[in-house]
Amino acid sequence: MALNAAQKLIQDHLLDGDLTPGAEIALRVDQALVQDATGTMVMLELEALDLDRVRTEVAVQYVDHNLLQEDERNPDDHAFLRSAAQRFGLWFSGPGNGVSHPTHQQRFGRPGATLAGSDSHTCAAGAIGMLAVGVGGLDVAMALAGEPLYLRMPKVWGVELTGELPDWVSAKDVVLEMLRRHGVKGGVNRIIEYHGPGLAGLTAMDRHVIANMGAELGATATVFPSDDEVRRFLAGEDREDDWRELRPDEGASYDLTEQIDLSSLEPLIAKPSSPGNVVPVREVAGESVSQVVVGSSANPGLRDFAVVAEIMRGRYADRGVSVDINPTSREILQDLTKGGWLFDLISAGARVHQSGCLGCIGMGQAPATGRNSLRTMPRNFPGRSGSREDSVWLCSPETAAAAALNGVITDPRDLSKEKGIDYPRPKLPEHASVNTAMLVEPLPEAEAREVELVKGPNISTLPDFDGLPDHVEAQVGLVVGDDISTDEILPAGAKVLPYRSNIPKISDFVYEAVDPEYVERVTALRDDGGHIIVGGENYGQGSSREHAVIAPRYLGLRVVIAKSFARIHWQNLANFGILALEFDDAGDYDDIQLGDTLVLDGLHEALKGGDTVETGNSRSEASYKLRHQLSPRQVDMVLAGGRIPFLRQKLVE
Repeated sequence: MALNAAQKLIQDHLLDGDLTPGAEIALRVDQALVQDATGTMVMLELEALDLDRVRTEVAVQYVDHNLLQEDERNPDDHAFLRSAAQRFGLWFSGPGNGVSHPTHQQRFGRPGATLAGSDSHTCAAGAIGMLAVGVGGLDVAMALAGEPLYLRMPKVWGVELTGELPDWVSAKDVVLEMLRRHGVKGGVNRIIEYHGPGLAGLTAMDRHVIANMGAELGATATVFPSDDEVRRFLAGEDREDDWRELRPDEGASYDLTEQIDLSSLEPLIAKPSSPGNVVPVREVAGESVSQVVVGSSANPGLRDFAVVAEIMRGRYADRGVSVDINPTSREILQDLTKGGWLFDLISAGARVHQSGCLGCIGMGQAPATGRNSLRTMPRNFPGRSGSREDSVWLCSPETAAAAALNGVITDPRDLSKEKGIDYPRPKLPEHASVNTAMLVEPLPEAEAREVELVKGPNISTLPDFDGLPDHVEAQVGLVVGDDISTDEILPAGAKVLPYRSNIPKISDFVYEAVDPEYVERVTALRDDGGHIIVGGENYGQGSSREHAVIAPRYLGLRVVIAKSFARIHWQNLANFGILALEFDDAGDYDDIQLGDTLVLDGLHEALKGGDTVETGNSRSEASYKLRHQLSPRQVDMVLAGGRIPFLRQKLVE
């Protein structure tokens, strides 16, 4: 049977199940990636599991999100993460070394391997022929402990690329075109595999841009072949020995198919406040701009910064625009300096920041009230920037540079006739400035056992959660609409994320921007049956942060009923013992009001006996038919109160 590249990767790592879409599969995990916004919880989970040493071939703890050090909390957590990396046998990438995804591709990514990461953009590593899946922190902790990664087998969506990108159009426009066509739910329960002759014009870092924002499409993973371009990239990183070829077999088929003629694309932009709100740049040209931010894992390559530098060379940014440059790794910062591009950016008025996520996660660089911010980032959910009232647009580096020069959104193709700027094609070095100074190797096992975890006063233990009762009678504590993101459930940013290791404190911010009274309301219900949340389509899209599950669970959340769920959040709900149910009839959503009491009786038998659950509404006396998509393994987990109590229970038995 001819296999596509995604099927080959899965087949090579399959421990249980088969390639039937929708069935649960178990995969062997080769590599693991953890970042600091999720890593403190992962390390506390490893401690709770009493793990001696990680069991993946490579595991790396990155510090790239919480870099602002306004007080002791972030540096305390950095010290904790370094001690935990030493104790459990992970590499440690210190603050300022680089964003996890491009740094991992540069230093550790290996074609043909699997990667589980506690960050939704882990899928970026598919750029070099990996099966890379973003999951919740607990799933990564289990992978580090040697457990399989459990997924529902996705459909493989083959996207054939033909033609060549025209001038002023780049890789970001390719993935924005996918979002324009399919929106933020288009990739749910799918692996997107790019193939075809158009790949010849896309570098490994161009592919990273496209693979990274597979997360915005809701995809389980994105896969590119490992071809001569991947080999060239690894050779430039002094790692050619890690290359292996991975291509689809001749005659391989796909569950779904799509074609993009690259030559037909034009500059695109995602309007506020969704990555799926994509239009041609020319349609919104003339909108005023006060900030441009270049960087993030969605445009991380040297070329993405160099092209901005060459567009702005010898010119000065509009006086009303703040141009912020966030290099994505120290290696790229060095090469920007060697190539003279950093000089060009500084001369043009740009502000150069440290290597890290920064504005992408709301850690500084918040835009002014009522002003447009153009960013080469992956997300523009409401409030994600750090400002509750924000106006963030997502675009390519070319479009960002054009806006920086003109002070308004500008189709970059107009720069040729307006300013006489030829489309730049930066000449990049064959060999990168490999920099491992801030990478700390794992300690030998005997030495690692002697390391004590360094816990500052802000680090608390993981709460214990009880099992799901057979009878749930609880009030509806919140009703929300479609496409609620994890940033809306639990905000990111400099005010909230420093409490990532303190669940009681971070719980104070749950749904802060959506309903400021939520926390007080549901806290009063916590000891009286807890509460239920009712949501619309695609509930929980966005980040893999399991805090968006743990914190509501700490506040007494027992059940979420929605029209549909985003993959990672759905999986995180099960991991922490919250029952995720979907309306059999989506129209029933309209019948439920805030404060209604819903009754679910005989849950244990219903969950074990099939996929249907009935609930009644005490106010309207209506009953609703609900469905779940949990596997038998996940049902047992939810009944036990989550994956950690479930494993403890198994050990006792």
